[in-house]
Amino acid sequence: MNFKHLHYFWVTAKAGGIMRAGEQLHTTPQTLSGQIKLLEDWLGRKLFQKSGRKLELTEDGRLALGYADQIFTLGAELENAVRLPRGSNRVLDFKVGVADSVTKSLAYRLLEPALTLDDPVRMICSEGKFPDLLAKLALNQLDLVIADEPMSKRMSVKAFNHALGSTPMSFFCAPTLRKTLQGDFPECLNDAPVLIQGAQASVRQQWEGWLSRHQLHPRTIGEFDDGALMTAFGRKGRGVFMAPSVMEADIVEQFGVEVIGRSDELVEEFFAVSVERRITHPCVVAITKTARGQLFS
Repeated sequence: MNFKHLHYFWVTAKAGGIMRAGEQLHTTPQTLSGQIKLLEDWLGRKLFQKSGRKLELTEDGRLALGYADQIFTLGAELENAVRLPRGSNRVLDFKVGVADSVTKSLAYRLLEPALTLDDPVRMICSEGKFPDLLAKLALNQLDLVIADEPMSKRMSVKAFNHALGSTPMSFFCAPTLRKTLQGDFPECLNDAPVLIQGAQASVRQQWEGWLSRHQLHPRTIGEFDDGALMTAFGRKGRGVFMAPSVMEADIVEQFGVEVIGRSDELVEEFFAVSVERRITHPCVVAITKTARGQLFS
């Protein structure tokens, strides 16, 4: 395909006619029409049809325009990413997905080292369900996925798990609620209102077994996929909630809650999932190094 012909077609479709497109491209209407005709001959499809004095896109023309939009948008992105003004530094785009079961304050602590590199970084962060993020990773739409579980071997995604570390869980509640709890931890959870992680969270799968082993019977007030929303309810005294012990000091200071107990039997693990078996991406190197050497050490 001659991309010059495609570009003439694209500009004509955007401009709404041969005359306007000719003015933008600094070429004659006859030359422009001839170039578009060559593209139509190559495709074997009519891209424009006359409607009175105007040109309208055919159905095939609309389809071709959609592809042309993508092609020239990507071309502009390529130019912006690779072609630099003299003396300037390239900005490294870092596209990362965070599973929505990961506590947001901990996600920040994990990702923050990526912004401390000597070269400028633009972090493009998205949240979602772990399987959805893995699908984007497989399509190279993400450089990294942060999750509280490893990618299953059953997933048909060519990617690799990089363990970041693990932490036990701490239990928190508002001071007003703490006054109503009876006894020491964990017995104080009996008949106490609790706020728990959603069914997809890895620590949730340990929760029922932990309750059974300690013969505890709390009242579940709410289940949350979004840890930030769970914490918002917890800080208002609606229930006891648990979060990674590694974030204990931050949670107490930020939300004005108290630590009522800890359990080494409830453990949350964190993983970086990338398409690289051997990590080379500068941002991922910074994240894994800091997590293993400082955050979870």
